[in-house]
Order: sequence, then C-alpha cells, then structure tokens
Amino acid sequence: MRLLARVVLPLGLAVGVLTAATACGGGASPGVTAKPTPDATSTVPEPAAQPSTDAPATPPAALSCETLIPSDTVAALHKQEWAAMKRDFAFGPDALPGGIECLWSDPATASDRGLLYGWAPISSAEAKARQEQLIASGWTREDSDRGVYITADPRASLSKDEDGYGMTYLFGPGWVTVSDTKQGLVLIEPRG
Repeated sequence: MRLLARVVLPLGLAVGVLTAATACGGGASPGVTAKPTPDATSTVPEPAAQPSTDAPATPPAALSCETLIPSDTVAALHKQEWAAMKRDFAFGPDALPGGIECLWSDPATASDRGLLYGWAPISSAEAKARQEQLIASGWTREDSDRGVYITADPRASLSKDEDGYGMTYLFGPGWVTVSDTKQGLVLIEPRG
C-alpha cells in the first residue's frame, strides 16, 4: 500500500495535472507565491517582432527542478514535504529538446494541488507557431518588455493568481517558460 502511495498516486497526480494543463488549467498554489510585475502593456492578437536570430537559447548545464527556481523557494517546498516530478517540457505530446517541466506536489497525498514550473529553449519560428496554436485554442496574448505572455482563458483555469491569471507561457528570445499561474513565472530563474 505504501508503494501505491509513493509511486502510483504521484503518477496519477502528474497525469491529472498534465491533462488539466493541456486543458488550460493548473493546480491551486500553497503558501509559496510571487508578486507579478506590472509590465503587461496590452492584449494584442498580432504577433510581436521576433528576435533576429532563430537560434534557441542554450540550457544551463545543471538544469533540474532544484535549479529552475530560487533555492529559498525549493527549501520552502521541501519544508512542506513537497517533491518535484520532472518531465520534458512539452506542448501537448510535442517535447522541446533541452527543456524541463517540474510539477511540485505532496507525493503522499492524491490531490489536484501542485505548482508547475518549466523552461525550454525554443527557436523564434517554433515560438511563433506555438503562440498561434495557443491563441487559436482560446488563449490570450499580452506583449511586455519581458516577452510575450500567452495565458489560458480564465474561465477555464482551475488555478488563478491574485490578478486572475491561470496557466501562462512567457516567450522570450530563444526560450519559453510556463507556470500554473502568471505570477509563478517570476520564480523561474534557471541557473547552472
């Protein structure tokens, strides 16, 4: 039974969160939160100018769930007895080489509560195609000085930050990040 709680239940949780993430949702966030940056300037359906190079960013050498977010956040999650389940960064079934997604949750409890953080290198052509695909599926685009935010329709989001944003991607020059809320994106700082 203990093996069931340690292996099968977290696997079921990951499948549930992946399904929810694919359907534009995320899990509820526990006490670890971040304040959003007020840099979103507009909601625009037209694509922003892409960087002049089409080369994806180089992933940090030691990219892992422990190095994707700040060490104090990792320590706080471990203190809550949460663990990370690592998987490939993917849009549906299509994985991005060199990317990582980490689902942080309590592995001893079957729940829809969890935090999702992800980072991947991406070419500008692939970024444009993925943005268009998400927008065609009802996601919202916001341009900012940080990059292009693509956010799930709030009516379909299971988890929202204090500003009402659910699962959100941030596309920058050569990279893309994802979190279960827009506020969660400010925690993604890959380090090597």
